[in-house]
Amino acid sequence: MTTIIAGKGSSKYQIHIKGKKFSKAIFNKDIGKNNKVLIITDSGVPKKHIRKIKDIISCKKINVLTLNQGEKSKSFASFQKIMNMLFAMNFDRSDSLIALGGGVVGDITGFCAATYLRGINYIQVPTTLLAQVDSSVGGKTAINVPQGKNLIGSFYNPKFVLISTDFLKTLPQEQYESGLGEVIKYAFIGNKKLKKIIEDNSKKITERNEKILKTIIEESIKTKSKIVTKDEKENGIRAILNFGHTFGHAIEAHHGYKKITHGAAITMGMVIAAKVSFFEGHIKDQQLENIISVIKSLGLKADHKKYKYSDLRKYMKIDKKVSNGQLNLILIDKNFNAFKTSNFNNKNIIKALN
Repeated sequence: MTTIIAGKGSSKYQIHIKGKKFSKAIFNKDIGKNNKVLIITDSGVPKKHIRKIKDIISCKKINVLTLNQGEKSKSFASFQKIMNMLFAMNFDRSDSLIALGGGVVGDITGFCAATYLRGINYIQVPTTLLAQVDSSVGGKTAINVPQGKNLIGSFYNPKFVLISTDFLKTLPQEQYESGLGEVIKYAFIGNKKLKKIIEDNSKKITERNEKILKTIIEESIKTKSKIVTKDEKENGIRAILNFGHTFGHAIEAHHGYKKITHGAAITMGMVIAAKVSFFEGHIKDQQLENIISVIKSLGLKADHKKYKYSDLRKYMKIDKKVSNGQLNLILIDKNFNAFKTSNFNNKNIIKALN
């Protein structure tokens, strides 16, 4: 087992990366026999994964709430449903929530934990690659509203995160590729070791080789935890984790958060952001070609030609990186280091999209 420390001070927590076997001690250190646990999951999580978690928890009062799979469950309606169940179970601050699923489950469970009684313990057990390398780490919790994605939420760290590559064996191909989009992001924003691993092992990654998977998950988490520990509330450097997200979130919103995965949208968003970086003179054409080549080597789509500036403009205006009415972009330089800037020519966004 590999353990990575994230957060700082009283909000510090451990991220455990494992293969098949789960340790009862990890869970039951924080969950007593007389405590209550509510496992929040969704309809896409295989029942054997739910049984595995239930079997290693020692407390006698375990309930499971299953949401419908998909972004629509990250809503006020689901939030209220979970809250009503917590009140019905007489949950107090000694009890715990467990998020067992992908990013949707993790985000809404974390938001419920942050707001119920002004904060109770919760544990992240991400079952998708995307959640393992991204949403389960960093303490971001949120729900969606009609105006946009993740616009209501809070920063609230879990008690710990338990990641198992064993969950990825049952992950549908589309969801696996979605997670690879976020893995590539870390390679493009400064983790040169991860970039080299991807370039040298693309076949093993697409085949879900367990050893390589564990390595790229570790490297992804190391990059994210290092950044979020420096900037827990996204006031500075943490913004670089949004490379590709301004355009990717706009693509998701354009589809009404249907018919496209988060990772697929972000992958195309990174291509658009890389093109803007090129048109702004921050990277050379060889580097732009390299970015597209790495993406394609993992079987991911880089072609975004069906999305025009006119399709995405209104969604970009409500991006969380808008400040004082000015859109901030995350671009990259020739050394594959990401940076935030409001100093760009809007014509280059139009050019990149057209």
